[in-house]
Amino acid sequence: MEYVEALRDVKQINAIKKYLKKHSERDYLLFVFGINTGLKITEMLEIRASDVLENDHTAKNFYQYSHLDTMKEVYLNQKVKKALLHFVQTNQLDTGDYLFKSNKTEKPITRQQAYRIIHQAAEAIGIEGKIGTNSMRKTFGYHAYRRGVAISLLQKHFNHSTPSETLKYLGISKEEKIKTEIDVNL
Repeated sequence: MEYVEALRDVKQINAIKKYLKKHSERDYLLFVFGINTGLKITEMLEIRASDVLENDHTAKNFYQYSHLDTMKEVYLNQKVKKALLHFVQTNQLDTGDYLFKSNKTEKPITRQQAYRIIHQAAEAIGIEGKIGTNSMRKTFGYHAYRRGVAISLLQKHFNHSTPSETLKYLGISKEEKIKTEIDVNL
């Protein structure tokens, strides 16, 4: 498996979002969902509309999923909810439909297709470096850490055994000085 990098530059993230939104609402949602939840691509591809929507077609605050015989929850922020609701309404998804459904079948897109979507979007806007589906997960972690989320919480989220493993995964060296943005925004 090839090592990929986090997207550290918010301008690049926004450029990818703009590119994907222009080309495919599904692919835009895939990217927004990935960078805002930090889920693995295999976890994301299994999501059905009913997993993230209430009965009245509002977005849930948390997506629950099973991981290694336990239930985990991941927060769905406003950006995810907005993209999700727009996508579901525009495409008139049924509750049993996969969110990231293939255009050819009723099944979700493959990991390889998801990789092509993200990688091609990064190439199209001129991003140098190795970008793939795991870049979304790393981007989530990197920006969460920069905004003051404790490394211990990220370690738990990523299921890593040590904080140093998480820092390495996110591409943050011990010598690197990161200005943490702790913004309570009361």
